[in-house]
Amino acid sequence: MNEHIQPVPLDKAYRLLTHGPTVLVSAHHAGVDNVMAAAWACALDFAPPKLTVVLDKSTLTRELIEASGSFVIQVPTAQLLQLTHEVGTRSRASEPGKLDAIGVELMRLGASGMPYVAGCSAWLECRLLPEPHNQQVYDLFIGEVTAAWADDRVFRNGHWEFESAGPEWRSIHHVAGGHFYAIGEPMAARSTDDE
Repeated sequence: MNEHIQPVPLDKAYRLLTHGPTVLVSAHHAGVDNVMAAAWACALDFAPPKLTVVLDKSTLTRELIEASGSFVIQVPTAQLLQLTHEVGTRSRASEPGKLDAIGVELMRLGASGMPYVAGCSAWLECRLLPEPHNQQVYDLFIGEVTAAWADDRVFRNGHWEFESAGPEWRSIHHVAGGHFYAIGEPMAARSTDDE
């Protein structure tokens, strides 16, 4: 395993998503791995940490999650822009060799055997909290984060540090039609204690 990949305490796991990045969703069931992109994912709760993600009914990844009851959310970096776009626009259901054709490198963290996408800056392994009504009507899935990791070149001491990492480490944010932004420069609000 890459020595820069470090565990993140679960009480800080929500911070991996609060800046609103486009994410990669991976899942595994019955010997099949898949990865897709999702723009609508967010932190939901602190203890235990939970998140939400919207997964269309037509996706194979959703089928794998519903069958296995688990999934991984990961934060891709600017250097994974093309990969993110392609896993979000190509379907393994119609292209069984999708992951190899795109060049997705998978790795395993922890003991679960779940597929994690190499080269990301953060990974959150989740247990599906089934909510059949929300899943069917709104395509909304809730996951309880059971383990989290981040690359210490960009996430340290419970905080993103994009400003001290190279531009290739910036998270990406999908707008529409293959158009993305990378996270921008940091800004700090004045403390209300200063007034």
